[in-house]
Amino acid sequence: MAEIATSTTADTPARAPAGIAHRLGDLAERVVWPLVTLLVLLGAWTLVQQTVATDLPSVSETVSHGIALFSDPFYIAGPGDQGIMWQLLYSLARVLSGFALACLIGLPVGLLVGTSQAATRALTPFIEIMRPVSPLAWLPIGLLLFRAVDPSAVFVIVITSIWPIILNTAAGVRAVPQDYIQVGRVLRLSRLAMFRRILLPSALPYVLAGMRLSLGTAWMVIVAAEMLTGGIGIGFFIWDEWNNLSVPSILVAIVLIGVAGIALDAGMAAIQRRLSHAG
Repeated sequence: MAEIATSTTADTPARAPAGIAHRLGDLAERVVWPLVTLLVLLGAWTLVQQTVATDLPSVSETVSHGIALFSDPFYIAGPGDQGIMWQLLYSLARVLSGFALACLIGLPVGLLVGTSQAATRALTPFIEIMRPVSPLAWLPIGLLLFRAVDPSAVFVIVITSIWPIILNTAAGVRAVPQDYIQVGRVLRLSRLAMFRRILLPSALPYVLAGMRLSLGTAWMVIVAAEMLTGGIGIGFFIWDEWNNLSVPSILVAIVLIGVAGIALDAGMAAIQRRLSHAG
C-alpha cells in the first residue's frame, strides 16, 4: 500500500507540467496566433502604404483618427451630423427589424415548403430566381414602394436575407424522421400541433443555422443600401466621409462594421448553442 501511495504521489508532479503545457497551447491558439495574424496584416498595410498606395493613411494615422472619433461617439450636432456610434446603432436597428420580419415570414414559408410537395413545386422556381438577385437591385423598388429611407432599407434586408431561413427550414423539416411524424398521426395531432410539437423542434438546428446565415447577410446588405439611400447609418457615414476625402474615417468604420458583425454572429451562435442544448 505504501508503494502504491508513493507511486501516486510521484505521478502528480508529472501531470502538472502536462496540464500547464495544455493550457499554454490553448492560450497560443486563442490569443497568440490571432495576434501574429494581426501583426502580419499591419505589416502588409504599412508596406502597401509606403510603396504602392501612398495616399492610403498609415496605421498610426488611422489609429489616431479612430481615437478622435471614439472620444465623443454619441455627439449630435444636427440631423445629419451625429457620432459614429449613433450611425452604427441606426444601422443595427434597421438590420434587426429586417431580420425579425424575415424570420416571421420565412419560418412559416419554410415549414410549408418542407411539408408540401405542391408548395415546393410552386415556390422553388420563384425562390431560385429571386435568391441570386443583388441587394442593390431591390433598392429602387423599395424606394418606389415606400418613398422613405428606413422602410426601403428594411425591405431590402427582408428580401435578401429571407432565403437562407426558408431553405434551411425546409431542409430541416424534410430531415425529420418519419417515425416522429407517424407518432404525431397516431396521437391525432392537428396540423398546427404537428408543426409546433414535432416538426419545428426537430428541425431547430437547421432553422437556427439559417437564421445565423440570414443575420450575416442582413448586416452586409445594410451598408450597401445606406450608401445609396443617405440619411443616418454606418453605410452613409462611409460614403459621406469619402465625399469629404477622409479615408481614415472610412478605415475606422470598416473595422467597426467587422467588430459589430462578429458580435452579431457570436450572439446568434450563443443562442444557437443554448437552444440546441435545450432541445
